[in-house]
Amino acid sequence: MIDEINAILPQTQCRQCGFQGCRPYAEAIASGTADINQCPPGGAEGILELAHLLGVNPKPLNPHNGQHKPKSVAFIIEEDCIGCVKCIAACPVDAILGAAKFMHTVIASECTGCELCIAPCPVDCIVMKPTPVDEDQPLIKAQKYAQAQLAKRRDEARCLRKEKDNAEKAERAKQKRAELIKMKSKSSQQ
Repeated sequence: MIDEINAILPQTQCRQCGFQGCRPYAEAIASGTADINQCPPGGAEGILELAHLLGVNPKPLNPHNGQHKPKSVAFIIEEDCIGCVKCIAACPVDAILGAAKFMHTVIASECTGCELCIAPCPVDCIVMKPTPVDEDQPLIKAQKYAQAQLAKRRDEARCLRKEKDNAEKAERAKQKRAELIKMKSKSSQQ
C-alpha cells in the first residue's frame, strides 16, 4: 500500500506535508497518522487519486500545509551567487550544480520546484520561475508519472550517497580512535 500511495505523490520532496519527503508521508498515510490532504504540489488531483485508492472521501487541501501552485523551478541569479554551496546541500534531488566559491546553476529539467534551496541562500539569489506550459500540449498523466519517478530515483540515490558518506566518516573516526588508543597505550608502556 505504501508504494501505491507513494506512486501517486508528486515526488517533489518539498516537506510541506510535514514529513521528510514523499515516502515518509506515504508511510504516514498508510499507517493512518497523516491525512490525504497535506500535499500542496499534488493539489486537488493528488488528493482525489489518494481518496480513490484508499476508498475515502476527498477533502480540500489543508491550508496549514500551503497552497497548490503551478509547477515552477528554481533559478539562480548567477551574478549574485557567491558559491556558498548551501543550496546544493539543501536540494533533495541533486538538481543544483556548482562548487565552493564558484557560481551555481540549476538543472531545470531535474528541479522538482520544492523551494528547499531558497531559505539557506545567504544572498537571496534563488528565485522560482514558472515552468513554461505549452497550452496545446498539456502534461499528460504518464509524463507527470515519469517525471515523478525520475525525481524519486534521484532522491533515493542522494539518500544512499549520504548514508554511505556518513558510514565512511564514522569508520574513519573509529579508525582514528583506535589509533589514538594504540598510541596512548604505547606511550604509557614506555
